Amino acid sequence: MSPTPRTFLTGSGSCTLVVCRGCCCGDARKHPGVDHAWQLELLRAGAAEHGFQVRTTDCLGPCDQANVIVVRPSAAGRRAGGRAAWIGFVMDDAGTEEVVQWAAAGGPGVAEPPLTLELQFIEPPREARVRSRRRR
Repeated sequence: MSPTPRTFLTGSGSCTLVVCRGCCCGDARKHPGVDHAWQLELLRAGAAEHGFQVRTTDCLGPCDQANVIVVRPSAAGRRAGGRAAWIGFVMDDAGTEEVVQWAAAGGPGVAEPPLTLELQFIEPPREARVRSRRRR
């Protein structure tokens, strides 16, 4: 009997991490104790292992809550009512690993976030909330 092939969530079937790397997030001058390149490596390694996506973008807006990562739900997560989760203050390996584990489990609408990560949820800037309502 042949082993069952592993199925990874890819493409529209997986959640997506959008990692801010704008003016404050990812800036060693503003946050000298954080290895921003290492954080991105951890996220990308998790994506390669678990099949979710990682994108970087310029400034997302809430600079006073850097580093900001947005976890966007998969298509299945959106169908289940999941919405993008904005996470602030992701500055250490433990917080980064919690983001990876939640994304690996399916992200918003599919899996509950770790409670400690949920404490880092932040409100998206007004512009993001307006854009989100227009898409529905």
